[in-house]
Amino acid sequence: MGDDGRSGPLDHGTFRGHPGPTRYRDVACGRVDGDWTGRSVQLAGWVHRRRDKGGVKFILLRDRTGLVQLAFEPEHTPQRVMEAASSLNPEDVLWIRGDVESRPPEAVNPDMPTGAVEIRVREMEVLASSDPLPILVAIPPGEDLPSEELRLRHRVLDLRRPELQRNFVVRHLATNAARAALARQGFLEVETPFLTRRTPEGARDYLVPSRIHHGEFYALPQSPQLYKQLLMVSGFDRYFQIARCLRDEDLRADRQPEFTQIDVEMAFVGEDDVFAACEQMLVDMYAVTLDRAIPVPFPRMSWAEAMESYGTDKPDLRIEWRIHDLSEVLGGRGFGIIDGALADGGRARGIVVPGGGSLSRSRLDAINDMARAAGARGALWLKCTDDGYSGPAARAVDETAGARLQAEYGLSAGDLLVLVAGPDSESSPALDVLRRQLGTELGAAGEGEHWIWVTDFPLFEADPETGAPAASHHPFTMPVDVTAAELLAEPFAVRSRAYDLVLNGTELASGSIRCHVPELQRAILEVLGMTAEQVDARFGFLLEAFRYGVPPHGGFALGLDRLIAMMVGVSSLRDVIAFPKTTAARGLMEGAPSAVEADLLADLGLRLADAGGADGD
Repeated sequence: MGDDGRSGPLDHGTFRGHPGPTRYRDVACGRVDGDWTGRSVQLAGWVHRRRDKGGVKFILLRDRTGLVQLAFEPEHTPQRVMEAASSLNPEDVLWIRGDVESRPPEAVNPDMPTGAVEIRVREMEVLASSDPLPILVAIPPGEDLPSEELRLRHRVLDLRRPELQRNFVVRHLATNAARAALARQGFLEVETPFLTRRTPEGARDYLVPSRIHHGEFYALPQSPQLYKQLLMVSGFDRYFQIARCLRDEDLRADRQPEFTQIDVEMAFVGEDDVFAACEQMLVDMYAVTLDRAIPVPFPRMSWAEAMESYGTDKPDLRIEWRIHDLSEVLGGRGFGIIDGALADGGRARGIVVPGGGSLSRSRLDAINDMARAAGARGALWLKCTDDGYSGPAARAVDETAGARLQAEYGLSAGDLLVLVAGPDSESSPALDVLRRQLGTELGAAGEGEHWIWVTDFPLFEADPETGAPAASHHPFTMPVDVTAAELLAEPFAVRSRAYDLVLNGTELASGSIRCHVPELQRAILEVLGMTAEQVDARFGFLLEAFRYGVPPHGGFALGLDRLIAMMVGVSSLRDVIAFPKTTAARGLMEGAPSAVEADLLADLGLRLADAGGADGD
């Protein structure tokens, strides 16, 4: 038959836009269906795969919309075209003219939208020839992809893969749906500057030296945070932007130095108003893009409850297991690890793992290693059997404790209890890791999408190295029911009007009701260690604007790359960003970053330090 449906069509189902007729084609490859039968057609695209069957040659021609089969038959195709077809290479660019014919019933490919027809080729021109490919575009069934480094080096070829092109169809649809949804809600799209001044926002800035003002630098925006607040002061009640953001931070699969967020700000609002706007936008994005309904309003959970019950402010609610405080049940029974942790002010917390008793001893030993890797001193486990209890924590379980574990926490024969004893700062992250890992291994993660707003974050958290206050979200968040004096006196006791939107354990959006009270804003910045002079130097333009009447306002920023990755079911943001960076922040295709000539540095008033360090000038 000549074709295979493994790569599949690019027809997303909901993607209704397609290229119209041009000089080289009457229709796109993926749109040649039964309605074209009996018609002459010209097409253009890339050679996806070639197959010879006797004297007949088959080629799958590909463009962005999909695949269509070309048939070269001696009785219909001129000899010179047959000979040219014999020498075609993968990724050669073709123009053809031919007749659309129905395939015989036994040759129909139901996996391709064009699988009921083929094109009997009469004319052909090679518009561009391809060199031998460093990586394949048409990956044979069962063959692994090339290494990611090689695919990023040859990103142009990698982007031709139908799997990746589908991702960008989804991204296009979702972005347009977001724009339309926000416009219907009265939001205006406003662009904010890319060259701005440096302000502390939690990550390192990318700095741009000024050629005109030597010794001074622009900063590329980590987010449009201050500008969108200034737009509220300027009277733009509702703003949004599909904003590019840049942060110089350590990278991983779900983080890039430059990324895109849907940035939204609203005046005269509270949390309910912001949540409703965000939820309606997401409803429309999912309906238009995936033809799926998502239930709203999303449930809500306080930060304190999330940390207590799930050990994280990004709970994956597909796993129903919760963390329990077992200090009172298991403490005071002579088991040194638990009693020692309680004496030091810690707790014994754990999760019941239904069916976890089936795990091997080597797997249980790995649980201890996972807990240590997450920052705890280790983990204890307890198996419940028909004959009693076994495991390191069994020494803490007498008859009374055993009865309570069964009656109050649902522990039964065949289950496993995993414990971490110590301060919450150690037990929470360790139990979060164990809950997710074991839940995945044992198939406890349910299907579907579990959305939740996590609210009422602390305004400050302790810097892990110095213990000094650091902003939990950012320093422009409104505190909850506190005066400036109270905030300065007990900063760690202050809650904030910040919130995150979490989907299946991944933070998708973050936001807050902003601090619009100048006295409170100055107090927040003072807690963060800034002097009055530093506050005026860094944020004077914001505080000056606040002097002329600032409305209550708030908003959110939703990570578009991360949302699209979840919508298409990939784990790496690099699969939904056209030209991403590696985890070393390098663009392998274009070779960025690169050295700059000395005369260009001189124009900027810069000189490179010696390899061994600064030159001392």
